Amino acid sequence: MHFDFSPVQQVFSHLTVPPSEVTRLFHGRGRCYPSLEQLTIDWLSGQIMCTVFKEHDEAWMAALRGCLHAFMQTSLAQQAVTCIFIQHRYRTDNSVEVLYGTLSEQLEVMENGLKFELSLGKKQNSGLFFDMCNGRAWVKAHSDNKKVLNLFAYTCGFSVAAIAGGAKQVVNLDMAKAALKQGRRNHQLNGHSLENISFLGHDLFKSWGKLRKMGPYDLVIIDPPTFQKGSFALTKDYQRILRRLPELLNSGATVLACVNDPAVQSQFLIDEMHREAPSMTFVERLENPIEFNDIDPQGGLKCLVFNKQS
Repeated sequence: MHFDFSPVQQVFSHLTVPPSEVTRLFHGRGRCYPSLEQLTIDWLSGQIMCTVFKEHDEAWMAALRGCLHAFMQTSLAQQAVTCIFIQHRYRTDNSVEVLYGTLSEQLEVMENGLKFELSLGKKQNSGLFFDMCNGRAWVKAHSDNKKVLNLFAYTCGFSVAAIAGGAKQVVNLDMAKAALKQGRRNHQLNGHSLENISFLGHDLFKSWGKLRKMGPYDLVIIDPPTFQKGSFALTKDYQRILRRLPELLNSGATVLACVNDPAVQSQFLIDEMHREAPSMTFVERLENPIEFNDIDPQGGLKCLVFNKQS
């Protein structure tokens, strides 16, 4: 089978200055590059992470390694790169293959001027979803003096952005308590007081009463996983959230509702919001970062803004 790695070579040839912030260098997942659909490459504070999402034959892997070895010989790589590694995402052990340097498993990176901790080499996900960069920037710009609820908070990236944007209070909820601990560290990295930030390691569907008592909220962020075994199935459970949403909101509140399943289009969220929470009005879909270009405009991340009618 023919495969063309020239797009990756071109990315490396244009990389003449080390990025100051976390950056997606190559995004094959947008299906714009035949034979490279299962490859992404990220710049992480001097470490380069190549993620392979599906097993390939040895010829394909040899071609990838060849690109990376060629890049290692450039002056920029020798001056600014501390590690190059491949994450074999399809393996159950989440193992990584270090091609150059020494992997720093705990790493601090910058995004939009904010600091985040990444965990590399042991888990499928690093602790920050890079395609949500514009979503976090939007939250930072729309949080001043607001009470914010962050559902499926993970490592609290939205919370960090909200506090940086002047939020008066943030409530984070996620079943993964280890992720919330990392979120707490993310706030501390940015010098944030934790006084007005809550970290609730609870099941959302068993916590409505508690969330309602802590509310109402001016901004609610909903960024669920596509599927989480035993706890969340997107197309079935999103409706359950939207149905209860109005009771959590102040008059005039804003909701940022997200979905990252290529099979689920924006219209699904718009229709379900209209059906389950008719007081909410669709405002806009946020643009994804240009680095995450997708051959199908509905194939990538969808971040939709809704306002509650006063």
